[in-house]
Amino acid sequence: MKLKALDMALSTSFGAHIGGGFSAMEIMRCLYEVANIPSMTDEGRDRIIMSKGHGVLALYTALWKKGLITEEDLSTFETDGTKFHGHAHRNIEKGIEFSGGSLGLGISYAVGVAKACKMKGLNNTIYVLLGDGEMDEGIVWEAVMSVAHFDLDNVVLIIDRNKFQLDGPTQEIMDIHPLEDKLKDFGYETDTVDGHSIENLLSVFSKEFKGPRAIIADTIKGNGISFLINNKISHQCVLSKKKYEQAINEIKEAYDGE
Repeated sequence: MKLKALDMALSTSFGAHIGGGFSAMEIMRCLYEVANIPSMTDEGRDRIIMSKGHGVLALYTALWKKGLITEEDLSTFETDGTKFHGHAHRNIEKGIEFSGGSLGLGISYAVGVAKACKMKGLNNTIYVLLGDGEMDEGIVWEAVMSVAHFDLDNVVLIIDRNKFQLDGPTQEIMDIHPLEDKLKDFGYETDTVDGHSIENLLSVFSKEFKGPRAIIADTIKGNGISFLINNKISHQCVLSKKKYEQAINEIKEAYDGE
């Protein structure tokens, strides 16, 4: 997924959201492992909604591994006439549940989907991925309250806490610490996990719960790429051929040269 995402990023002349894509890569891979999605036409399927809509490098490559997006689809990333933009456009056939872009709207959409599914008597789970910078949005907290108020025990919030956003460190721009305590006060069963550990993510995603659920995934923006780690320029950046080759080599070395 990471190597494919770098190929996609290199192909664009105006840049890609590498930082937030690489912080969410393991999260998205694990979500599509645990979510029950027999087909996109099955009304009772679990839903995966990417509220941090710029994290498409993780979304598209996870859908590619799931078999819903093809190599040919990915080759059109950010080209004229493509269906695969830098912010996802809803495309149920390709597994994309939500059009991302305006931050804060994904979780609100998830509340509506979750309530509709409950009213229909469906026994499914609505997973929604938010960014920690996104949580500056007031609409996020209205939705967080709504999940608890309507007792939507079919909702799982995952917060990609990479501690950076477009303008810099989240703590300096709008400090939401202590996030764990806030979510617990809103009525959520809350766990914090290493967002880059496949083992830990699968374990926490498989944990039984009653009532609204929140998982805070501690991650690193631009994870695995030395010149982008915890660097706000990674939010959206253009890769030169030289930097691309460096990133490719670093990712391969991290996986024992594979």
